[in-house]
Amino acid sequence: MRPYVICHMMGPLDGELLVDRWSPSTGRSSEALVAEYDRMHEALEGDAWIAGRAVGEEFAEGRPHPPEPVPPVERPVHVARAGAEEYAVLIDQHGKLHWTGPETYGAPLVMVLGRDVPDAHLAELAADGISYVVSDGTKIDLVRTLEVLASEFGVRRLILEGGARTNAAFLKAGLVDEISLVLFPAIGGHSGSQTLFEAGEDGLADRVRLSLVSTEVRTAGAVALRYRVAYVPA
Repeated sequence: MRPYVICHMMGPLDGELLVDRWSPSTGRSSEALVAEYDRMHEALEGDAWIAGRAVGEEFAEGRPHPPEPVPPVERPVHVARAGAEEYAVLIDQHGKLHWTGPETYGAPLVMVLGRDVPDAHLAELAADGISYVVSDGTKIDLVRTLEVLASEFGVRRLILEGGARTNAAFLKAGLVDEISLVLFPAIGGHSGSQTLFEAGEDGLADRVRLSLVSTEVRTAGAVALRYRVAYVPA
């Protein structure tokens, strides 16, 4: 059993990912646009949100500080806090993110790590009161990760707010049930810019089909769009 996954993103008409590059087109600050996006995030009523390392780097302010000597560590799962109202889940395959406490934005952290992350990093997380899930293989097993989030942390509704590659990886794995997009009246138009989904040369056009669930006009001329995701059999 895995959580219901909603990929929640914001963007301009051309889908450019980085808000600061297109927000001037709206005549409003990027902070005002993000605030509207955050209001929609709250309305989705997730038990947790999940993103990749690139997003985590924006607010992981710690430096390496493993305990010495390194004590025995739990693998593959360490639950530092169960039963939280909301979790912040970060995918950090190589253990590059370091923290100054067990929470970010008021939510307890759960780190998703690759098999080869050293015990010293796991011990650092445990000492900081941070939960973690270690994948069995060299790559992150997204299916198993979601199952653990459900069984060990009680996550039933997960908000995916990754970068372009993380979002595409979930779609490729058939794990996104719904897409929520806050579409702003803006155009970035920069050559070679990142878009909301990046799935490599193969793309996603032959993998997913979207059906409209709802539309809502929001402030700042934004439109909130929600789509149900269906997957094309291979």
